[in-house]
Amino acid sequence: MALKVAIVYYSATGNIYKMAQAAEEAAKEAGAEVRLRKVPELAPEEAIKSNQGWYDHHLETQDVPEAQLDDLDWADAILFGTPTRFGNVSAQLKQFIDTTGGLWFQGKLADKVVSGFTSASNQHGGHESTLLTLYNVMMHWGAIVIAPGYTDETIFGAGGNPYGTSALGREEGPNEQELTAMRYQTTRVIEKAQLLAGSRVA
Repeated sequence: MALKVAIVYYSATGNIYKMAQAAEEAAKEAGAEVRLRKVPELAPEEAIKSNQGWYDHHLETQDVPEAQLDDLDWADAILFGTPTRFGNVSAQLKQFIDTTGGLWFQGKLADKVVSGFTSASNQHGGHESTLLTLYNVMMHWGAIVIAPGYTDETIFGAGGNPYGTSALGREEGPNEQELTAMRYQTTRVIEKAQLLAGSRVA
């Protein structure tokens, strides 16, 4: 049976979306069944329209399904993507995560393999603290965090973040080194999830 992978993300102008697409490609190449899901937008339309890149991306990704709690319940492994917001998880992704209490209470998120990726406008813009904050939630779930660490040379090429792939927020999007690291991180998550397949009680 194919491993089930959910890629749940929030992206304003498209950087995280492109990373999520790279993760989706890598997961499918590894033979996984994949659900790529965006979380609902919370910002008012006037705010979105005030930034052309944000508005364009909003229109371009209208057909991407929105994340549901069932996607988390269904998955064996979950990758979460978020831009950094003052060194923290975006409000949109956090709001979705805050609805998972029922699944957590039932133990349905325990022992799932999880990992995160992020983007910020500059090299020291909060990449690491954003991922560490995200992982606080995963530890409450009892999930198994699989970070890339320094387990492959691609990590160094993408800036050397051991907590998860991080990209600089460029207008043209993540560079090839960052996307390569994203693909590696996804493959690593799948490899570890496959080792744990069948071990979950819930």
